[in-house]
Amino acid sequence: MQQGIVAKKTDKGFGFIKRDGEGKDLFFHGNELKNISFDELREGDTVSFEVGDSPKGPNAVNVSKV
Repeated sequence: MQQGIVAKKTDKGFGFIKRDGEGKDLFFHGNELKNISFDELREGDTVSFEVGDSPKGPNAVNVSKV
């Protein structure tokens, strides 16, 4: 599992995670959240996640608040 910080959340049910040492933020969808709802998650929260592949490139899966 990797860790990062929620950099941005949209009102459309997805957001982006900032990872140390990575130039580009990682996309996540609210459906990938575990043990927390999208509405409870805030920008600046620390999360753990795994990196998965999608047709549009890498994305965060199994996202949990730390």
